[in-house]
Amino acid sequence: MQVLQGSFVAIVTPFKDNGEIDYSALENLLDWHITEGTNGIVSVGTTGESATLNFYEHIDVIEHTVKYVNKRLPVIAGTGANSTQEAIDLSIEAKSKGADFTLLVTPYYNKPNQNGLIAHYEKIADKVEMGHILYNVPSRTACDLMPKTVEVLSNHKNIVAIKEAVDDMQRIRELVNISKKHENFSVLSGDDPTFANALSIGAHGVISVAANVIPREISKICFELLNNKNKDIALNLDNNYKNLYDLLFLESNPIPVKWMLYKMNLIKSNIRLPLVELNETYHERIMSELYNLKLLS
Repeated sequence: MQVLQGSFVAIVTPFKDNGEIDYSALENLLDWHITEGTNGIVSVGTTGESATLNFYEHIDVIEHTVKYVNKRLPVIAGTGANSTQEAIDLSIEAKSKGADFTLLVTPYYNKPNQNGLIAHYEKIADKVEMGHILYNVPSRTACDLMPKTVEVLSNHKNIVAIKEAVDDMQRIRELVNISKKHENFSVLSGDDPTFANALSIGAHGVISVAANVIPREISKICFELLNNKNKDIALNLDNNYKNLYDLLFLESNPIPVKWMLYKMNLIKSNIRLPLVELNETYHERIMSELYNLKLLS
């Protein structure tokens, strides 16, 4: 059985009006996800604005999340960096704070080749004894982790999954075939618009932006595909949220999702530079969809 299955929310990091982290709002979100059936929390990933948190804030958010969740759900800590040593340092700290897994984005900007990626990930996995999740999102990193490279890395006992954000079902099939050789290696979609299709062909779960807004529904889609094997029910439910998925990426993530959560009275609207609040031209479209989905009363 795969180590990781189901719906994992790439949770936002709420901020107060003065720019500090809003831990009270974060706790409320965590309680809500546990009640709504989310299967795990991804702390300080892209959606959690990891790129704008300093090292100490980064670790503090992980620590606070782990302590507050208190083993009710697994916590995956975003610890990727384009410096291998920095990724190791972050991963060591995440482990010391009690995180269950790390999420390691491919090194961005410096654009390593496939041999460099193997060396990068293997060194982290050698140095930090815990479960590590590879994360491939070339649209943001300009670095593509190829399936043949994943196959090499899947042989390492501490590398337990991949979050694949490329919208390519053939690639998902290749990764699923790799996972069949390792009972402890999971394939997690990182693309909300296509995650249900990925699960229907053998992926094991999703790390989702949409789960911030509709956690129960994303979890149900996963449950139907993974447990009841009821593809029609799951895909019909998923189809109800196609417009929402598109709206979540009208501007750079997490701009739209934080604005939606603000309108749902779950967080304040604050976001850190260089990102800014959602452009007003999109407000009406998003509000209309939130009302349509009965996410606003």
